[in-house]
Amino acid sequence: MFISKFRSCATLLLLTIFITVFTSIAGASAMGTIRGKVFDPLGAVVPQADVTLLQNGKVVGVTKTGQEGSFAFSSVGAGQYQVQVKAPGFAQQESQPVHLAPARTVSIKVMLQVGILRQQIVVSDTGSDLPESQVGASVTVVDQSELDAFNKLDLLDVLRQVPGLAVVQTGERGGTTSVFARGGNNEFNKVLIDGIPANDIGGAVEFANLPANSANQVEVFRGANSVLYGADALGSVIQITTRRGSSTLPEFTYSADGGNFHTLHQEASLGGVFHKFDYFMDFMDFETQNSLPNNSFHNGTFSGNFGWQANQSTDIRFTIRHTATGLGLSNALALYGIPDDAFQREQDSYMGMKVENQTTSQWRNSFQLSSTSLRYNYDEPAPAGIPFEGNYLGDPVTLCGANGFCSSGQAILDYGGTYPSLYNSHTAVQSLYGLSNYDFNPDLSVSAGIRYDHESGYTNFAGTVSPTSRNNFDYFMEAHGSLGHRAFATAGMGFEDNAVYGFAATPRISFAYYVRRPSSMSFFGGTKLRFNYGTGIDEPSIFNQGSSLYHLLSTLPNGPELISMYHVSPIGPERSRDFDWGIEQSLWGGRARLGVTGFRENFYDLIAFVNNSLLPELGVPGPVAAAAPFGATVNSNSYHSLGTEVNLEAKLSRDFRLNANYTYTDAVVTQSFASSAQFPAYNPTFPNIPIGAYGPLVGGRPFRVPRNSGSMALIYSKRRFGMSATGYFVSRSDDSTFLSDKDYGNTLLLPNRNLLNAYQLVDWSGWFEVCHGITFFTNIGNVLGEHYQGAFGYPALPFNFRTGIKLTIGGEGWKRP
Repeated sequence: MFISKFRSCATLLLLTIFITVFTSIAGASAMGTIRGKVFDPLGAVVPQADVTLLQNGKVVGVTKTGQEGSFAFSSVGAGQYQVQVKAPGFAQQESQPVHLAPARTVSIKVMLQVGILRQQIVVSDTGSDLPESQVGASVTVVDQSELDAFNKLDLLDVLRQVPGLAVVQTGERGGTTSVFARGGNNEFNKVLIDGIPANDIGGAVEFANLPANSANQVEVFRGANSVLYGADALGSVIQITTRRGSSTLPEFTYSADGGNFHTLHQEASLGGVFHKFDYFMDFMDFETQNSLPNNSFHNGTFSGNFGWQANQSTDIRFTIRHTATGLGLSNALALYGIPDDAFQREQDSYMGMKVENQTTSQWRNSFQLSSTSLRYNYDEPAPAGIPFEGNYLGDPVTLCGANGFCSSGQAILDYGGTYPSLYNSHTAVQSLYGLSNYDFNPDLSVSAGIRYDHESGYTNFAGTVSPTSRNNFDYFMEAHGSLGHRAFATAGMGFEDNAVYGFAATPRISFAYYVRRPSSMSFFGGTKLRFNYGTGIDEPSIFNQGSSLYHLLSTLPNGPELISMYHVSPIGPERSRDFDWGIEQSLWGGRARLGVTGFRENFYDLIAFVNNSLLPELGVPGPVAAAAPFGATVNSNSYHSLGTEVNLEAKLSRDFRLNANYTYTDAVVTQSFASSAQFPAYNPTFPNIPIGAYGPLVGGRPFRVPRNSGSMALIYSKRRFGMSATGYFVSRSDDSTFLSDKDYGNTLLLPNRNLLNAYQLVDWSGWFEVCHGITFFTNIGNVLGEHYQGAFGYPALPFNFRTGIKLTIGGEGWKRP
């Protein structure tokens, strides 16, 4: 029934688009109008500002804003335009290019900024465009200029520049990558690609497969926000936006580069604007052997972004992305000394169509249909290692942790059993999302929306298939207001109706207040105080649902009777509660900004597999526990994280800028009924030190979450050349070897505390435009040649480099003056 409803909604949306197409009126020879308003960073109108209308860099009109901050250019021919605004006390500002269709009117909002330091427009706080100066939450934007300057291959390297995020890659390129936002698990990040959910069921995202090549910007909201984004948004929201075509003359680019470890990278893109259409397509192909045996990686990604201005008030946009990867899995080579011979393949597809309509001057509506498909295949054709009593061992090794403890022996690399060992999974999510915004006045807006997700998928291990199918609904309402263009507040409530656990409510509220208004006339400019509170939820994965008490009982002959007798409920959502507060101080006449943020994150009702002997300690009746002979997944664990973020942005000169940040994270496990926590392991070499073999102990820190981390970026850019240097710095963190010795013993386990070494990762990138349309560039990764491990036993990529050429044909730069 729900699928038919989804198809009906999709049909209705497509019919609406069809009607819009054939009712739009074209007047090829008619003139249009460009109008707009100019605001300061706090939303107040700016009167008597000088406004210049530009087309292809040429001045085609000049005017001033009125007392209400408004301006208008009438009798303007069709084409692409920008407006340039100047006002005393503000930096000169240019709008984004807009396309004016014949006989149409285009409205532009221009926000001036104080000083030369950038002010970004963010969407993750309220779901609508809002200046970051009016937001009380912690939001960071990495824009197009920074992405171009960094010239990173992988999005994970870009995320290392965001405060509060710890990025851990298991091994070299392509290795499984986790992002811990303020200490939260990797599954607690809601990831959206052009508004399309990229998470697997349960929240998992493979960040190693996300290239940075076609991204226009990356926006990171730190904290819980399940009001707007539903399940998975416990720790952060990461939004990736694909580039759009912007040139009336088509622009084609092709780049090719190569480097050590048999690395080859090629990319081609085409973008532009034609009348009311804009288009952008990009294909990237990357392959490398990495530095370890059986560790080759290949990534082929196609991205597309196609827009159409159907009429004066309606825009339609279609986006698509398809990624295919292959990776050799050599396993933890530092622990075994022998590479495994497994490999994996993944194919991920994201498609979406969005319709935005300015229904009235105060009412905006948008609808999005999207589809996500995630396929994963794992294959280990034969066991590797030295045969020993039915298992296969690694070479003799001596392991030493950063905590000073060492141990020697041989670990079991592969267990005996049936080979080839196969595992595959597939997840498909079809979504319908609707959002309506109404501006009651310039100081108060309210938004409401609904989201429907049809989730289906399965996991298949050795022929045992675990399927699932879910229909989830989200409803939300949120208000944003300002008082005296000095105080700003956002408050909202989300309601989720999930097919597994039923109803869940998620409130959120944030404030921002300016003690001092922004000003470029003194060294100390604007002073902003911030506070944010939010809650988040995460739905169970396919495995956690299938291994829950409720599901296990439902498969037994007497299961329904036990469920009814003991009131056994389905497994519930994982939850979080987030507080953060801080201050932002503008410095040096608007050339620098310093921010300090404190945060406390509580993660509770976390799902873990609990041994059946421990289930009674959670209040599970004996007959119910006995029905799960090995155990079950239960909402049983919790931990909290307390910390501080410090962020500095500075425009040191016209061509030189600096970003630096530091994060302190004190994360502690407060409750765990996992076997590793309830039955600690002991290495006979250190008989008095309890060890969490497969998970942290109560009172310990979550694995691989560093207490201290930071990053730095220096960017220097001129018209024909530029360079950037980035650094990522991490202190020691907890982990485990996860090993069993040849006799199934614990002699190769090391104490968890500070097991992982601290490290620093420094990269450098530079480019030089030889002549118009031809650019040479070089990237050097791990400049210092640091030998480190992001995860214990998995050597990271050593010193590496790529160098190549980029060709550009067409675009605005090719037009004759």
